[in-house]
Amino acid sequence: MDFELRKAREKLEREQRERVQRAKDKADRERRAKAEAARRRDALEASHRERRLDAARAQEEAQQKMEEVMQLGKGISFSHMFEALRYDGPGDKIKLPPSSFKELSDEGALDKGPMYFRLSKVRDSVPGAPQDNDADEATCCGVLEFTAREGSAELTPHVWNNLFRGDSPDVPLIEVRYVSLPKGTYAKLKPEGVGFSDLPNHRAVLETALRNHATLSENDFVVVNYGQLQYKLKVLELKPASSVSVLETDVEVDIEGPDSVLDNVENQHVLVPLETGKVESGVVEEGKFRYYKFLVDEGMGEKVASRHANIEVKIETYTSGGDTDIYVSRHPLVFPTQHRHEWSSHEMGSKVLILKPRDASLSSGTYSIGVYGFKGTTKYQLSVAIKDVLNGQRIGEQASASSSVDVDSVVCKNCKRYISNRTSLLHEAYCVRHNVVCMHDGCGVVLRKEEATDHVHCNKCGQAFQQREMEKHMKVFHEPLQCPCGVVLEKEDMVQHQSSTCPLRLIVCRFCGDTVQAGGEPLDARDRLRNMCEHESICGSRTAPCDSCGRSVMLKDMDIHVIAVHQKS
Repeated sequence: MDFELRKAREKLEREQRERVQRAKDKADRERRAKAEAARRRDALEASHRERRLDAARAQEEAQQKMEEVMQLGKGISFSHMFEALRYDGPGDKIKLPPSSFKELSDEGALDKGPMYFRLSKVRDSVPGAPQDNDADEATCCGVLEFTAREGSAELTPHVWNNLFRGDSPDVPLIEVRYVSLPKGTYAKLKPEGVGFSDLPNHRAVLETALRNHATLSENDFVVVNYGQLQYKLKVLELKPASSVSVLETDVEVDIEGPDSVLDNVENQHVLVPLETGKVESGVVEEGKFRYYKFLVDEGMGEKVASRHANIEVKIETYTSGGDTDIYVSRHPLVFPTQHRHEWSSHEMGSKVLILKPRDASLSSGTYSIGVYGFKGTTKYQLSVAIKDVLNGQRIGEQASASSSVDVDSVVCKNCKRYISNRTSLLHEAYCVRHNVVCMHDGCGVVLRKEEATDHVHCNKCGQAFQQREMEKHMKVFHEPLQCPCGVVLEKEDMVQHQSSTCPLRLIVCRFCGDTVQAGGEPLDARDRLRNMCEHESICGSRTAPCDSCGRSVMLKDMDIHVIAVHQKS
């Protein structure tokens, strides 16, 4: 009996414990469910709150960007993304599609003067990654015309190289934004390499290059062409802003010296200063130039012009098997070459070149010497000296005969020299055995028989040389040369071509004063009669007010206008 009661009591207690446990578990589940629901609700509210904040920030950024665009564009909002294309052209003026012209016209940009744009690269960005807003990623430019295809912008090499430095994107995307730029007042530029300051009129050359530009931006590179040479200058500083307009304004320009020194100059167009009377040593490789410059002051120039002194350029070689040529020019021809020079010497080995001025008024000034490695790597010593002419004999004058021909002299039948009649038979017998006369037309030089085999004449020009000099003569004077303009001529004809008729030759324009390429013949027959080149014909077509009457007259007709209208000589 007691056993059954105890068993029933235990069962009841067990059931009560189980009910209590189930109630506790249910309460725990309900508490966890409420906590999870609260967490989800908080997370959802946080997500909605973050989205609202992001939307607010995006709206604020868009509004701020719009304000910046409006501020930079002085009330004109123009910002579009285009695919960048290249086209060959000078300066920094790009081409935009016709739709851009319509949009800018509708906003009144055409009434605000020249239009300027800020170009920046568009990169694929990863969400959350920091954006690179370096100034090197952008540049400024002007606009040339609105003829590009829709969705693209055509950039000149200057704009392309400054925007995509070292990059070659498959699909270059850029953002083009209209901006208003202040007129520049100051610019500091620095050549990337040495040699630019050696140009005698480098500031005028830089000014000519900047005429094709509408803007300048800091850290951009400006390319300056001087004939076949090219120089790069970095824009270090601008005032009053980091990007300025250079149209219709006077800009004060400072040019800093390059960081590099005169090392490895044999591979660069650099003029090494050469003092008169001092010796300069050097080494030149085959097919390359080493350049030097020296100055003749006005006092020495007058002495040379009056032919009381000579300018002597002397080069001594010290390498067996090596050979050099020397070419000399007077500035503004800065870097003489094989077919662009005023004086040259092609003798083998050491040589002395005497400079004879073609114009007595042009003896003073700066001269350039080009030492050309004709064969092998050659060590040499170069010097320039101004030496007085001895005994009063001047360059180009023949020395007077010291004695007259005797009346009893006869002409030797072999060497054609006057010989005394008393010794004529003995002389002729000796002369026939040992001497021989060159039978080449126009030569008649008397040679020793052992030297006759070494005496040869060029089949093309007829000049006489030693046998060992003939190979160099044929290569220097008769090997065809190709001018950069496409003409193929021999050396002498090439020198004449590049000094008088080549469209790529450099001249100093009589109207703008800059050193520019001459171009071809002008279309105007009157300009051809006045010996104008194509550049001068175009440049002289600009008008300027007459100082006497104020009328606008073309520069090339100003002298005729002054004589015909105002009777002034």
